[in-house]
Amino acid sequence: MVAAACLALVAGCSSRTSTNEAPPSTKPDMSAFEPSEDNQDPSKAIEGVVVTEYQPSHALDGQRVAYDKAPPYGGKHAGTWADCAGTVYVKPVRNENMVHALEHGAVWIAYDPATVRASELETLAAKVDGQPYLMLSPYPDLDAPVSLQSWGHQLKLDQADDERIDQFITALRDNRYTTPEPGAPCGTSPGGFDVANPPPFDPSPPGPDAAPVEGP
Repeated sequence: MVAAACLALVAGCSSRTSTNEAPPSTKPDMSAFEPSEDNQDPSKAIEGVVVTEYQPSHALDGQRVAYDKAPPYGGKHAGTWADCAGTVYVKPVRNENMVHALEHGAVWIAYDPATVRASELETLAAKVDGQPYLMLSPYPDLDAPVSLQSWGHQLKLDQADDERIDQFITALRDNRYTTPEPGAPCGTSPGGFDVANPPPFDPSPPGPDAAPVEGP
């Protein structure tokens, strides 16, 4: 019977006689990292995640913020948010705008352009491109090949194919328990942020007129 059935199939033969058995799933199970009332911050189960408490507030127009982390992932920020609707930036973007997007629930994947290979960048871009509340950008002189940020959370990694990237995204993207403004807009800001020509990243140390990370 098995031999006869094989003759009727174009795609080859299997020793299984049941045609109702579903093929095994190739996608990892992310259910343990989905936020819920009982598990509000699933990222706590991800090895390497650093959590810092920040209070959101706006800096003055054009004012830099003296961030204490690189890349920053919370605190005072620009009044205009960076576009985070699955946006893949080819140039480094101003910190203050990127942090505002984190306040809205975005996950920001930053990478070191000096160490991440083209194939690895393709892997990262495929995760981000067109996906809501995600953004990807180069970050010069990053102290790890890849760094993930959400509001108050950071994870630095050595590989672009690390399974913790998907875990981090699942746990923290637009997480209503950890994000100051969950569900806030992540498309183009009415404040004039130009996706095609975003405010550039400034690698120089903040001057004495920079705003503190927190406080008035």
